[in-house]
Amino acid sequence: MSYRIGQGIDFHQLEEGREFWLGGILIPHDKGAVGHSDADVLLHAICDAMLGALALGDIGVHFPDTDPQYKGADSKKLLAHCYKLISEKGYSLVNVDSTLLLQAPKIKPHIPQMQQTIADILSLSIDDVSIKATTTEHLSFIGREEGVVATVNILLKKN
Repeated sequence: MSYRIGQGIDFHQLEEGREFWLGGILIPHDKGAVGHSDADVLLHAICDAMLGALALGDIGVHFPDTDPQYKGADSKKLLAHCYKLISEKGYSLVNVDSTLLLQAPKIKPHIPQMQQTIADILSLSIDDVSIKATTTEHLSFIGREEGVVATVNILLKKN
């Protein structure tokens, strides 16, 4: 098979007084995501999409939240590791298409830096990394600013 599609999704609770890492960058906000690592939902969803495309399990298999070595881990390193795994299987990424679901903060001003950060890690052009954001119009845990969600689709190509 020369092409593989992967889909990833990640959810994290938001809590006041925590750093908010998203797309590999620190976003100024009064709340941040709660997790074992830095809780970067976008990078975690990209990891899951890549791993899933090649049936390599999920992020929890490779970086269990019960393992103290991943406590506070930089998700950029986790993403680089997942990219190495797919590269070792003879695949490269064609593109990343993602959607962030959060009520606040506004993400648009941060998208170019997130795209560049992700593109650099995954050996892609910035034009191959799509990041969209939407609110839920104040509905659900997202609308109440209790959590953040990222969904990702990726396309892999056999080298």
